[in-house]
Amino acid sequence: MSRVILIVLDSVGVGELPDADKFGDVGSHTVFAASKGKGFSMPNMQKLGFFNIEGNKTFEPKYGSEAEKEPKGAFGKCNERSMGKDTTTGHWEIAGLVSEKPMPTFPDGFPDELIEKFENAVGRKVLCNKPYSGTKVIEDYGKEHLETGALIVYTSADSVFQVAAHEKVVPLKELYEICEKARELCTGKYAVGRVIARPFKGEIGSFVRTSDRHDFSLTPTKKTMLNYIEEAGQKVVGVGKINDIFNGFGITDFVRTKDNAEGIVRTIEYMKEDFSGLLFTNLVDFDMKYGHRNDIQGYCDALCYFDSKLPEIMENMKDDDILMITADHGCDPSTPSTDHSREYIPWVICGEKVKPGVNLKICDTYADISQTICDYLGVSEVEDGAVNALLSGKSRLSEILK
Repeated sequence: MSRVILIVLDSVGVGELPDADKFGDVGSHTVFAASKGKGFSMPNMQKLGFFNIEGNKTFEPKYGSEAEKEPKGAFGKCNERSMGKDTTTGHWEIAGLVSEKPMPTFPDGFPDELIEKFENAVGRKVLCNKPYSGTKVIEDYGKEHLETGALIVYTSADSVFQVAAHEKVVPLKELYEICEKARELCTGKYAVGRVIARPFKGEIGSFVRTSDRHDFSLTPTKKTMLNYIEEAGQKVVGVGKINDIFNGFGITDFVRTKDNAEGIVRTIEYMKEDFSGLLFTNLVDFDMKYGHRNDIQGYCDALCYFDSKLPEIMENMKDDDILMITADHGCDPSTPSTDHSREYIPWVICGEKVKPGVNLKICDTYADISQTICDYLGVSEVEDGAVNALLSGKSRLSEILK
């Protein structure tokens, strides 16, 4: 009974990609930035080879500069072939779908045509309609929102249509319904990767976003590894926002989570069950709470927390389990930008069947992850051909297995 536990540390990039200049991200290195926080410590990831990854430097001398002499895992980093640096694009490429064309972004806000259709569909006016920091936008427009009931609509450098509303003005159920209508409108030239509900609470001057965020994503344009694993009769379990990112396409079971702590708890609970297939987890706090807010110390603490929980995760692995730890893009908390950064993602692999110390160096695409997973799970043939001809990337399984 083979399983892969794939954990995405959302936005934990390990250095700028060669084309970072095209995205305004020269010099970005999320892990290096976070390592400047007080008390940075990731001894368990270090043992697996995390700091043996080429270019994964840290500010703390005992990490990065002193690579593990006998790493217990396989390790490497992956280049992004998709034209983007957002959550949807990154996860889709991990799952084998490379997005050759970037999803639309709106650096000047959404066109009047779309906003008018949205206002008519939901029966509320719109405030803001420009790129904005998610925390700053509720500070600047929250008072007017409370007074008028108008919705705070904003975007970012990513392909997103975000709707913020106070839970006392727009109940959560209504906010979700509003975002479903926005998703229906955001098609064609307006087909953003995600429509995101951003509920908040509190009083003027002390607004805070709640954990009831919900993403309404596009359905992947073609099948990914999730579909092929499901079609092979195996389970595909999504923890965190995985189900939302793929719009349920290829997911057999899922649970949404409020933070990294709950994401780790739910992951371990599923690991204790008996099934074959893929357990796919996204831990979003790195990105949502710290990267976008340029909170170096918070990002540092979140990395340290994950590292402290890693032994418990590994203790619950079965003999045939393979654990993979990766990311979907960067979000350097030390740069002036509060947006994602175009970076390599780490790929750390461990388990009883994994050969320790294997350096995969630089993989051509995030999609090597999907090919390796399908190969390990025995998902090599499907109705319309071989999986390795349908997904991007190549399997690295023969290199990492004992």
